[in-house]
Amino acid sequence: MARVYNFSAGPAALPEAVLQKAAKEMLDYEGTGMSVMEMSHRSAAFGDIIQGAEASLRKLMAIPGNYKVLFLQGGASTQFAMVPLNLMGGTGKADYVNTGNWSKKAMAQARRYGAVHVVASSEDKTFSYIPKLDAGTFDPEAGYFHITTNNTIYGTHITKLPDTGTVPLVADMSSNILGEAYDVNRFGIIYAGAQKNMGPSGLTVVIIREDLIGGAMDSTPIMLDYKTHADAGSLYNTPPCYGIYMAKLVFEWVLDLGGVAAMERINREKAGLLYDFLDNSSMFSATVSGDDRSIMNVPFITGSDDLNAKFIKEAAAQGLVTLKGHRSVGGMRASIYNAMPREGVVRLVNFMKTFEKENT
Repeated sequence: MARVYNFSAGPAALPEAVLQKAAKEMLDYEGTGMSVMEMSHRSAAFGDIIQGAEASLRKLMAIPGNYKVLFLQGGASTQFAMVPLNLMGGTGKADYVNTGNWSKKAMAQARRYGAVHVVASSEDKTFSYIPKLDAGTFDPEAGYFHITTNNTIYGTHITKLPDTGTVPLVADMSSNILGEAYDVNRFGIIYAGAQKNMGPSGLTVVIIREDLIGGAMDSTPIMLDYKTHADAGSLYNTPPCYGIYMAKLVFEWVLDLGGVAAMERINREKAGLLYDFLDNSSMFSATVSGDDRSIMNVPFITGSDDLNAKFIKEAAAQGLVTLKGHRSVGGMRASIYNAMPREGVVRLVNFMKTFEKENT
C-alpha cells in the first residue's frame, strides 16, 4: 500500500527521509551490530546519539549556553505538574493565559500546588481567538507566567509574546516547536512533547534556564525535580532512547532544509494555500480568522454534520487521512506540521475543490 498523507494532530507524520534512515539502521546502528532499541543508555554509542541530538537542537533554536536541554518522559502533561512544583515554591502564585484544552489542564495541575491567576481567557468564544493581554494585570510576584504557543484543537497560536519582566515566561510549545522561530532568551522554560514536530511519542524536551533549576518544593518527587535530570545529563534513569535517536534524525533533517527559519517559510506557504481556499470556498470555512490562525493546525467545517462525515470518509479513500476534528469541536482539522509536504496540502485542497463541486 502506498503511503498516505497523514493529517493527524499527533502522533503525527514523520519525514520520509528520517523513516528511511531509521529503517536502514534498525538492525545495525553504525556497526554496533544492534538496534538503538537494544543498546544501553550508558554505552558510548548512545552517548554520541544524545549528545548529537542536543547539539543539533541547540543549533536549530540558537539555545544559549545558560540553558539546559533535558530529554524526559511523561509528555507535556507531566510538565503541567513539573513546572509549578519547580517554580511556584517561592511565591505560591503563577499567571496563566487560558487559550484551550491544554492550558486548562495545565492550570488544573498548578492549582494543586498554589494560586493560579488567569490573566486572560478566550473560553467565552470556544477558544476561537487569542485574548488580548494587559500587562497591568500581570502579577509581578508570580513564580512564572505560562502560555501555550499553539493550540492544536482550536487552531490558534500566539503571534506576540508577552513582556513579563523578571517573571519567567514558560511555554508549552508542543505543537509548533521547530515550526516557527522563537528567541529562546525570552523564555524561562520551553517544553514540548515530541510527537508533532520532533519525533515519535514518548519523548519530551525541556529547555530550561539554569537559574530556574534547584528550587523545587520539598515534597517534589525526585523524578519531577528538574535538578535530578539536569545533574545527570538526562540519564538519571533509562531515557526514551529510541525517541531521542529519532529526534536527532529529525533535527538533522530540519538543519538540512535550512533550519527553523526556512521551515517556517515552508509552513506559512502550506498554511496559506489551505486558508486561501477556505476563505474563498462556498462550502468550507475556517473556524479561526485573522492573525490568530495557527500555521500548524487548521480546523474547518462545512456547516453540515452529514457533509463533514461524507468528506472525511471520501478523503480517506483518496489517501488523505486523519482529518476528523477533535471530539470536543467536531468538523475537520488538517494538521500540517513540518513533515507534511507541500504536495499533501495541494492534494487536500484539490480534493476539497472536487468535493465542493460534486456536492453543491
